[in-house]
Order: sequence, then C-alpha cells, then structure tokens
Amino acid sequence: MAKVTLSTLAEMKKNGEKFTSLTAYDATLAHLVSSQGVEVILVGDSLGNVCQGHTSTVPVTVNDMCYHTRCVSANAGDSLLVADLPFASYSSEEQALANATRLMQAGAEMVKLEGEAWLIPIVARLREQGIPSCVHLGLTPQSVHVLGGYKVQGRDEARATAMIEAAIALEKAGAAMLVLECVPSVLAREITQSVHIPVIGIGAGADTDGQILVVYDLLDMTGGSKPKFVKNFMAESGSTQKAVAAFVAAVKGGTFPGPEHGFE
Repeated sequence: MAKVTLSTLAEMKKNGEKFTSLTAYDATLAHLVSSQGVEVILVGDSLGNVCQGHTSTVPVTVNDMCYHTRCVSANAGDSLLVADLPFASYSSEEQALANATRLMQAGAEMVKLEGEAWLIPIVARLREQGIPSCVHLGLTPQSVHVLGGYKVQGRDEARATAMIEAAIALEKAGAAMLVLECVPSVLAREITQSVHIPVIGIGAGADTDGQILVVYDLLDMTGGSKPKFVKNFMAESGSTQKAVAAFVAAVKGGTFPGPEHGFE
C-alpha cells in the first residue's frame, strides 16, 4: 500500500471504492492495523474506555492523546494517522489551534472533533493554519451526558435536516472528512451523497465511503455486551492478523456492515 493521503481517500470516494479505518493506541496495534492495509488509523479518545477503564471518554486529556499519538506514529506505516481532540479541548478557536498543534507535532496527520455547526469557525481556523480536520457527527461520545446516553441520533426529521446542513457547511468551512456514528442508514447515505469529502461510518449503514471499528471490538477483546454495529472478526479467523484482514476484505467486498449492523 502506498502512503495514504487525503487525496487517496478523495480518489477512492470518486471511484466508489470503500476504505477502512480502525483505532490503535500503541505501536503494536498500529503495526497490526497498518500491515493489513487499513487506510486510516484513528488514535481515538476511546482509549479512555478500553485502555484506562473509564465509563466514558470525558476523562481523557490532551496529554493522554499526545502520548498515545506518539506511540502509534512510530508504527503507523502508510496509513493516514488521525487523532482525537479530547473533551473540552477545543472550546474556542485559539484553544483548538493550540491543542491541535500539539497533536500534529506528536505525529497526527489530521485531528478529529465532535460537534456540528458550532465547529464551523474552528474548522476554518485550523484549515488556515494547515491542520486538516475530521468532524464527528451523530452520536458524539464526548456529549454522552447531554445526549442522555448512547442513543441513535437523527431519527426525527428536524435533527436529520440539521445534520445534513451541518455536514455541507462544515465541508465548505474546510473539513476534510466526516465520521457518522449511530445514525439511521438512510440519513448516512444522504449525507455521504451530499458532500464531496470522504465519510466514515460506524453504526451508519453500508453506504458511507469507509467503515471504522474500535480494534478491540473487532478482536473480541472487550467484555460485556457489544454495540449492534460491532462484528467479532476473530471468531472465524484464528489470529489477530487474519481478523483485521477479514475486516478489510468484508468492507471492500460489501459484506460488512450488513443490515443487522445498522439502524432504521
């Protein structure tokens, strides 16, 4: 796999070719993921749940994200490396720029933020300073306390319309990519078709340009019940390498996600 850039993903979207994304939190996971041809690695603030043992991503700090980004960067290979700006670290343009700069200097090639239309001036400022941004819409885990839990978003017409309008406006402001989490499949399809930038889905149906999972979920390493959109690729694979390869093949072959992984 040649080095993946935003131009790579834009060309894949144009050609209707699906791409893959997985989280990674250290150098070993980064090598596992990148060596199997995953185009995008996300250093997710989900590390708060799966690495630190918290019940949400809220406790994760910028220092945490910089540390894990440096670790992943050491072994990210040709994958595009995206890192999350954590909870309350981008409340203003200046704060967002300062913290995004730290993540980029730690090895990130793009930063991810959660929110909708209120992010427009922040996204524009980052773009002006040479920092690409990915905006996470739908179920935004950093806002779980406001949302009242981990619930599907955009089921009513007003919220769906607001999400579509926000996606279009964020692209115009300079957002380079979108993530849609836990939104109805039909809404995800409409958003994906409404913008020119790549769209990654998780619990958003099969019609987004790419798919992402938390790598520990894919490998069946997390305890308890799993979200509806998760598939255990370890069950029939026998090794971590084969499980990641199976995920890549399933996404590119159109067999994952299936209807059972999405929301109406």
